[in-house]
Amino acid sequence: MRVDFTRWLPAIAKTTDRIQTIAKTPTRRTVLSVAGVAALGGLAFGPMAVAAPVTSGPHAGAVAAIDLATGKSRESATVESALTTGESISKTTSAEKPDRDELIPNGLEGAQSRIPLDDAQLENAEAIIKAAKETGVGERGAVIGVATSLQESKLYNLGHLGAYNDHDSQGLFQQRPSSGWGSPDEVTDPDYASKAFFDALKNVGGWNHLPLTAAAQTVQVSAYPYAYAQWEEQAADVVQQLW
Repeated sequence: MRVDFTRWLPAIAKTTDRIQTIAKTPTRRTVLSVAGVAALGGLAFGPMAVAAPVTSGPHAGAVAAIDLATGKSRESATVESALTTGESISKTTSAEKPDRDELIPNGLEGAQSRIPLDDAQLENAEAIIKAAKETGVGERGAVIGVATSLQESKLYNLGHLGAYNDHDSQGLFQQRPSSGWGSPDEVTDPDYASKAFFDALKNVGGWNHLPLTAAAQTVQVSAYPYAYAQWEEQAADVVQQLW
């Protein structure tokens, strides 16, 4: 949670042959480990990238891997939905979908970022939204949760990344077992990690009236406290579609 190393993490999405899949009754979760990262031959990681603030782009060695993972290097690609392409979705919703004003009650703060989302990321977003419903934080809480995970892990369930870890941060929210968030198995369980985040969020006074980045930062205590705001619009789009 303390070091922003996630701007280039989509590059590891396609290394499925190295993904460690952990079966857990009754759900199944996928944890990306350092083995999956190693398959990129070092493209996705570098000393400058690990310490880079959110305002910087990926280091030069990661660009090709990111393009490959997001499909930019392919001549043709199948556009499945706005969630997989990273485009803005329609603001028209059914009666069952959350209202835009409920999702972004304070307006957007600053420039917004947007990334394509693959099946693994969408599955993790669904787990966060499900936990938001079960913990009672509702639509707004779900937006804060998805935006926080977009910043911390790009919605990938990350296992221990060895030398590239910020201490022992793991999972969707980069929670640290040594800081009391739970065991490594727990913080890499999307349901547990999401509920732990929301339980902490509910202890923040007036969290549902705070700007997203203030609410998220109070829980996460990040070295980059304003980084969460850039994901609010995409998080709202995801919640609106998957709610």
